[in-house]
This record gives sequence, C-alpha cells and structure tokens, in this order.
Amino acid sequence: MALLAGKHISYWVDSTFDTNSNYPSNIENITVDVAIVGAGIAGLTAAYLLKKAGKTVAVVEAQQIATGASGHTTAKVTSLHQLIYAELIKEIGEEKARIYGESNEAAVEFVAALVQSEQIDCDFSRKSTYTFADTEDKLTKIQNEYEAVLKLGLPASFVKETSLPFDITGAVKFDNQAQFHVRKYLLHLASKIAGSGSYMLQGVRVKTVEESVPCRVVTEQGTLKANDVIVTTQIPIVDQGLFFAKSYPQRSYIVGAKIDPAIAPEGMYIGVGEGYRSIRTTPYNDGLLLLVGGEGHKVGSVTNTEEKYQNLEAYIRSNFKVESIDYRWSSQDLVSFDKLPYIGKLTPMNNHVYVATGFSLWGMSKGTLSGMILSDLILGKDNPWASLYDSLRATPFITQQSIKQNMDVGMHWVGDRLKGLQNWSTSDVKPGVGELITYKGDKVAVYKDESGKVNAVSAVCPHLGCIVSWNSGEKSWDCPCHGARFTCEGKVIQGPAVKDLEKKVVD
Repeated sequence: MALLAGKHISYWVDSTFDTNSNYPSNIENITVDVAIVGAGIAGLTAAYLLKKAGKTVAVVEAQQIATGASGHTTAKVTSLHQLIYAELIKEIGEEKARIYGESNEAAVEFVAALVQSEQIDCDFSRKSTYTFADTEDKLTKIQNEYEAVLKLGLPASFVKETSLPFDITGAVKFDNQAQFHVRKYLLHLASKIAGSGSYMLQGVRVKTVEESVPCRVVTEQGTLKANDVIVTTQIPIVDQGLFFAKSYPQRSYIVGAKIDPAIAPEGMYIGVGEGYRSIRTTPYNDGLLLLVGGEGHKVGSVTNTEEKYQNLEAYIRSNFKVESIDYRWSSQDLVSFDKLPYIGKLTPMNNHVYVATGFSLWGMSKGTLSGMILSDLILGKDNPWASLYDSLRATPFITQQSIKQNMDVGMHWVGDRLKGLQNWSTSDVKPGVGELITYKGDKVAVYKDESGKVNAVSAVCPHLGCIVSWNSGEKSWDCPCHGARFTCEGKVIQGPAVKDLEKKVVD
C-alpha cells in the first residue's frame, strides 16, 4: 500500500473544523413552508433566499454543513466551464447557450454581492480564469471555444501567456470571475437560517420524501412536514425522477501544497484534453496554498485510487517549487448527459417536490443559480433561466455518452456478481485493505483494519443492488453504478443510498 503525502482531508473542512456549530437534530413537531434536504451550496442558497422572502424553512443535513460535495470542490466561482460553449451552440443553439452563460455570470455576481452585503469573511477575491492548452494538438479546441464565447458576448479574451511556470499554446480568459473559501461562505448562510419558525438541522438522515398535503420528509429521527420540499443531495435520494439514469457520478482528486506567494500563479486555471489539471491558490497560514486537481474517473471504475494522488503529487512537484504536500482529498460530481443541471420538479406528477442535480463539475455557479431558480419557482416568480434547466426537459438518453454509461451500469450489475475470492480466509486480506469475497453464496465486502480486526458487510448496494468496489485511496466501498459510497465499516457516506451496507458474519 502506497504511503501518500498530505493530510487526508479537504482544506475547506479542516480549516473550519473548530467553527462547526452544534445545530440540533430534533425534528419533533416541526412544520414549515419549505424543507430543504441537503446543506450544500444549492440548498443553503435556496433556504437563504426563501427565508429572506418571508417563508419558514427547515434545512436537513445528514452529516455536517457543507462537508459533502460543496466542501470538497476547488471552489472556483466562474462561468468559464472548461470547454462548454462551442458544444452548447452546436447542440442547443446560440440563444440557449447565451442563457447558460448569462445565468452562470449572474450566479458569480450573486455570490459577490452577498459576500459584500453580508460582510462574509470567506477569502473572496476577484480573479481571472483560464481554460488553457499546453500542446499544439489541443489548441484548436481553445480557438473554437474562444470563437463561441465571442458570439455569446461573454467577457473573454484569447491569450498565449499566463503566470503559470510553463508555456502554453493558448487560453480562453474570462476576467472578473471569483474564488472563495466555500465552507466559510456556507457556514455564514447556515447561521442565517434558524429562528422565527425556521430550523437548521444537522445529523439528520432523510430516508424518503412523500408528496401529500402537507409533504412529509421521513428521517431516521422522525417526520418533518412542509408545504414544499427541495432535494439537493447531489444525486437525489428519491428515485422517481430517474436522474441516476440521466447522468453519471465522477470522482476527481486534489492535492494542496504551500507555495511562496512571489512565485505562485495568479488566477484560476483548467487544462483541456486527457489528463487535464485544475489549478488555483488560496490564502493559507499567512501565505498561499496551491491546489492542483484532476485524475477524474467514473465512481467505482478504479480501485487503486492512491495512484491518482501520486500522479498529482508528481505533477505539482515537477511544475511548481513546493517543499511538501500539505493536503489531499477527493471530490464527487454528478455529470448530466447534456451537461446542463436538472432544476425543477422531481416528476411531472409532483407539484411540491423539487430537485437540483447534475452540476457536471461546476457546482459553485450552478448550485447558486439552482438556489435562485428554485426559490423563484416556489415563490411563484418568473425566472428567465428556468426553462433551460427544467428538470422535466426531454433528455438525450440516446447519445454516445448515455449509451456508454448505462451499458456500464448494466455490465456492473451482472458482471460484478462474478467477482470475489471463492476460497477465502482472513489471511487473504492485508491490513488496511478491502476485498470482495464470495461467502456461502453471498457477495461480501471485507475490510481488515491495521490491528487485524475484520469488518464484513454485504457487497450489495442498498440503492439498486449493484456490487460495490473497493476504493484504496479513500478506504471506502463505492458503487460503480450510481455513485453511492460507504465507509470501510459499511456506513453510508454518499447517496443515492440512504441505508448502510448490511452487516455480515464470516468465519
């Protein structure tokens, strides 16, 4: 097992660990206008706006505020999403592509205005952001993207020089974008929720949502009632909208290293092509922390994820003057097949249950605009972007990407049942490692901790029955079908599953 450098925790979470608020988990006799499931950027933005508009709200978070997808992002707040505009013009036309750009620009400005009006101490700063090519063969994509954003009137320029410590062949540059400390920002929003009939609840895992009059949010601690419900759990924990079949879960990795501000790159960057890197800095211990991300793959498709961290460490050491790796962590995103988020009603039959999902790696702007759209829908206001992102829109199920991903799900559902050691003993599992075994006809996920204690759980994901896969870098069991994740002891970390892996006893 590889020895990995850096503290294994998101910097955003680690640097705010002592500021966690002890929000209650008691939901007895709570009835509100709107319940929001999930305390990430989409849920908290919607909750903030709805309460400001006079609604009573209850935000329900299974773990701690902003420690899920929002707490593991690179925290770039931008409308430049690597390569998207040329593709959008081709697939949905200039008018809709322009709405995409305008709505994401509006989300950037919403965050900036809120930071100023609320005086939020969250390391917010205006930065230019770049999508760059580092070889000639990638330059054509950059040039095509630049031509696309010019058509749409976005704040773009084409450059061939940056403050990166290596040459590029060209880049699309957007000025006046932003970056921040996402958890400081969201903890502030969360602090504005409770009181006057509203609630901020933490450590409450929702099992399901039932539409009725009023709606019922069923949790492990009891049932909360609300006129309307918003589900913002990255991938929805309720399956009725089939969003798990219209998207796929992707993991990516980040390493952080302290860097001398005098030699640090200025701005935010993302490359193109296979093996691209995401680059930015953030204030850190009276200096700067350089964050480099990448190495993305579909959840559950890679077992030796330690190699992903090693690749990023090698990149940061070879391109930047850093002495040590201070942090490493991974993130998970839900990628929609048409790259547009799904924002709106859960199903055509639902009038009071709403959803926001499929942010496709750009959750800071898309999560913010989701909160803006959903609050308008519930308040009965017209929103100029809502139709583009309508969760009930016709989705391109028959595309190269959708066929590939859904065939992959089917192959995992069938083929993974053939995996697992048939003749097994505890000596076959090394300390700190997880193995799939076949035990008395059942698929069992076995983990042996460093002391030699064996933890055995069912390898069958309680969501839709796929077989989980071992993730060595995170020491977790990950579902390759729809992205549910569990600790090495089988406790649910990430939906769409809402139940733990069933405990097993092995000889």
